[in-house]
Amino acid sequence: MRVFEVIKGRRSIRKFEDRSIEKEILQKLVEAGIWAPTGGNAQTWVFIIVTDRGRIQKIKAVSPGILGTPNALIVVCQDKELVYKKGGELGRDTLSIMDAAMASQNIMLQAYDEGLGFCPVLSFHKRGVQILLNLPERIVPELLISLGYPAESPKPPKRKFKEVYFFEEYKSTNGK
Repeated sequence: MRVFEVIKGRRSIRKFEDRSIEKEILQKLVEAGIWAPTGGNAQTWVFIIVTDRGRIQKIKAVSPGILGTPNALIVVCQDKELVYKKGGELGRDTLSIMDAAMASQNIMLQAYDEGLGFCPVLSFHKRGVQILLNLPERIVPELLISLGYPAESPKPPKRKFKEVYFFEEYKSTNGK
């Protein structure tokens, strides 16, 4: 599949078939994540793959953003102590979030290429997820990615194009 086709074809999926995802595919998704760029090549992320249905239900209880019943979750975390050592306050407060986002995008694009549906979830209780996954305080979950084989295929939303890009400088289209 061509990259642009993947970018345009992916959707946030919230309804999944009742079908498990092979361990090798989940590992490949995380491998795609670790190939993402990081500020200063810090590579301070930690990925937790959750496939146990009971544990997923407990995480759902503290994550109002998880809709449907995913077959797996990938919890994208950052080691905040390590990122501070490597990048100071800028690394801890800004770069680590960007790094987690870029790794997550790689994971989701690879998931689409594998025929999986997914939805990034930021609406969750971080401390609750830390407790449920036995994460030390320094390992902070930044994003949950719910995964499964899609049971729906939403139509793409309309996208702006001409209104959001400019060459050389911003030019208002409405006089402001």
